[in-house]
Amino acid sequence: MEVFQACLEHLEAVSQLFDQYRVFYNSPSDLETARKFIQERFHKGDSIIFVASDKGRIVGFTQLYPSFSSVSMKRVWILNDLFVEPTCRNQGVAKLLLKTAEDFARQTDAIRISLATQISNVAAQSLYELLGYCKDEQFYHYSLKL
Repeated sequence: MEVFQACLEHLEAVSQLFDQYRVFYNSPSDLETARKFIQERFHKGDSIIFVASDKGRIVGFTQLYPSFSSVSMKRVWILNDLFVEPTCRNQGVAKLLLKTAEDFARQTDAIRISLATQISNVAAQSLYELLGYCKDEQFYHYSLKL
């Protein structure tokens, strides 16, 4: 298994996984719009996408978006997306992607990686906690749906 930063040449494979990721979170499949969205991320350079490849076939990805902490005056990476093909789960792919994201965050002198998952996604929560992620118990996080 190899993990590396994706680029435009990986657009088709990442788009297909991204579409599956959205379906996992109960959004309708829309491969064309998913492709346009990922293509825009590559062109604008406003996210970092790492992919896991098994014998040349991309089987998982994670996408990080940059942010900053004003208090610490340091970079924060928001790990917004993590997805592994169902047939490749429980083989350490997600763990490799998360470790790669962590290494990248350290290399970019970030203070933390933030992520969120559905309350019902117990498998993901277990993995995050195994890797040292902690549930935030100091702050409430709010969002405004537009």
